[in-house]
Amino acid sequence: MFRFANPDILWLLWAVPAMIVALALVARSRRKALARFADERVLKEFMPDVSKARVRLKAVLFLTAVTLVILAAARPQFGSKLRKKKSEGIEMMLVVDVSNSMLAEDFSPSRLERTRYAIDKLFASLRQDRVGMVVFAGEAKVQLPITSDYRMAKSFAKRLSPSLVSVQGTDLGQALSLATLSFSNADDKSRAIILITDGEAHDANAVETARRAAEQGIRLFCIGIGTPEGAPVKIGGEFIRDENGDMVVSRLNETVLQEIAEIGNGGYIRASNQAFGLTEIVDKLNEMERSEQTTLQFDEYNEQFAALLWIALALLLTDALLLDRRNPRLRKFNIFRR
Repeated sequence: MFRFANPDILWLLWAVPAMIVALALVARSRRKALARFADERVLKEFMPDVSKARVRLKAVLFLTAVTLVILAAARPQFGSKLRKKKSEGIEMMLVVDVSNSMLAEDFSPSRLERTRYAIDKLFASLRQDRVGMVVFAGEAKVQLPITSDYRMAKSFAKRLSPSLVSVQGTDLGQALSLATLSFSNADDKSRAIILITDGEAHDANAVETARRAAEQGIRLFCIGIGTPEGAPVKIGGEFIRDENGDMVVSRLNETVLQEIAEIGNGGYIRASNQAFGLTEIVDKLNEMERSEQTTLQFDEYNEQFAALLWIALALLLTDALLLDRRNPRLRKFNIFRR
């Protein structure tokens, strides 16, 4: 793995083109001054040892050295090895409802948008815990495997959409079952599932699945998003209607969520526009027993700036020793003459 430890210094590279322009202007001014003094052929007779090639080479050496010094100051580094990092935390699987009913606007701007925002804030507050995500509607799929990479987790959370699942509906049982199988350690007691849904489940398997998860030591927390009064669901600017032509209204079903939370020795919270509920759940998760977790990461880097500085020093030394004029004693060995 390659990186610059001080990447902001690379902005100084813009000084190199500016120096090229400045040197070109100086050379142009010098030529004009000499042209006023005498004709070019006459100048060659008076200054036979002057070498334009040497002047150009000295400029190239100087500019290259400046470029290398700037790159060295930015501290180029190569990752030397993968290191195991141990920490204590828990594993949590977010199980997120992405069915069409989550597009209802009884939450501003919608239930799903509010969920995305809350999850993003959650990931920003985590430090040592590992997270994963399962999305579901009529079927379930792992959107994010268990990871400690919160930047990637936030990126996946921003993509939450009904389009992630091809089958519509609300299959809570399948979602909970998939989340239970997605933890990295099946025997670890520091595991929790956070279910975020409006609770419009149409299967009787959810409660039984929650019971099996609880028997494995997994705690289950539920966040109900929506209102009991409900709101119509709008897709593509048009309200969804049933077979009778009536608008479909999605209402929060708290009964099944409260039962799942009770079985899972967790807790149930009804979300609101002011407080989503994830903060309260995280406070309860922090009271759980933490387990030791091991992650691999590039943690040690080899500094590479020394080599660049040595090359830059050699170029500057060559520039200092190289004269604009040819040595008369070595004139026959001139490698710059065309």
